Amino acid sequence: MVKLAHWMRSGYVCILYKGSGSGRSFGRPSAESVANRQFSNIPSPPLWVVNNMASSKSSFHPQTYHNFLVLDFEATCEKQLIHPQEIIEFPILKLHGRTMEIESIFHTYVQPVVHPMLTPFCTELTGIEQLKVDGKPTLPEVLQMVDDWMRENGLLDPKVNSIFVTCGDWDLKTMLPGQCQYLGLPVPDYFKKWINLKKAYSFAMGSYPANGLPFMINGLNLQHIGKLHSGIDDCKNIANILKELARRGFTFKQTGSTY
Repeated sequence: MVKLAHWMRSGYVCILYKGSGSGRSFGRPSAESVANRQFSNIPSPPLWVVNNMASSKSSFHPQTYHNFLVLDFEATCEKQLIHPQEIIEFPILKLHGRTMEIESIFHTYVQPVVHPMLTPFCTELTGIEQLKVDGKPTLPEVLQMVDDWMRENGLLDPKVNSIFVTCGDWDLKTMLPGQCQYLGLPVPDYFKKWINLKKAYSFAMGSYPANGLPFMINGLNLQHIGKLHSGIDDCKNIANILKELARRGFTFKQTGSTY
């Protein structure tokens, strides 16, 4: 069992990137990403951000990373496996490695091109309706937007040590490399290493979370945020779990790689 650490609370700033409106062209996605930047507050349930106007200092156990980048894709799906699966929601939360607070958000829906119509099963599972993906950027454009966001947040500086955090290995071991291979796209190096939160939780708590987020949320006595299988909501819950494990004194280390 990990050692408890003293709890302190801090504020946060959120930067939200959204895809453009329906039917809009994305000839130069890097310019679009700048044009579409806007500030937005996101819901702050008590167990996610508590007293966010309090001191920004924290006594979380020291981590080896400057930033944790929480990521959770949603993709086209059906009761039977479809090929290729395509990412339809692309959210990233940037957490400060010392305070564990959310400092910036990238979020956009993504237009699938091979199977452009979402199935009723997919909409029921993810909560993503057809109108949310129609006219949104395609994956190549989104990857450029992500790169712009990474650069603007100083995450491409070689002196800044950041790592992605996912709930499982599927997102960065299977989904993104598979779709990039299908489209003939290179996978950026920063997507080639990550922390599987399920493994981190099992190291910290001594039990593997077989059913993922619900198991970890219950195991840490946290409150579930939003809808399960909503990418942005799942990211918020992953961030909560990450923060709670850090509060208890756990040091996060890389668990996965495609190098």
